[in-house]
Amino acid sequence: MTQPEASTPSVAYAHPAVAVVSPHFCSPYPVDIAIVRKLLTITHGSFVVTDVNGNIILKVKGDHVLDAAGYPIITLRQKLMSAHERWQVFRGKSTKSRDLIFSTKRSSMVQFKTKLDVFLAHNTTEKVPDFKVKGSWSEKSCVIYAGDDSTIVAQVRLL
Repeated sequence: MTQPEASTPSVAYAHPAVAVVSPHFCSPYPVDIAIVRKLLTITHGSFVVTDVNGNIILKVKGDHVLDAAGYPIITLRQKLMSAHERWQVFRGKSTKSRDLIFSTKRSSMVQFKTKLDVFLAHNTTEKVPDFKVKGSWSEKSCVIYAGDDSTIVAQVRLL
């Protein structure tokens, strides 16, 4: 008796995939992950992201996102004095403008559900966002769209 071959699900993309941080963190098919908050930590924002087998993919410690080995991938910084709650994301441990990867801001100042506009570093005019994030804390869900608001790039939902 032969074993069936493992198959990789196929996903049709409407446009070429964009590696915002690194192609290393991209997948051509949906990947189930788990976000696990560390209960006994004092540091705000400390949790890990694992695959379904419990293997660590990413770690979040404060304002840094680390790879599984503990090397900094990105640094998150909130811009002070910002009406739309802006955040900037930099490569590694840097906060220098030359290492800016992208920035985010709320789509509007008053929101019942989270709506963010994401601008890649080269999009300095910020007339059209490169991505949009729409989510709900109460529903524990989030969808990331390409700038046109119709192509889903990633989706987070409670299983």
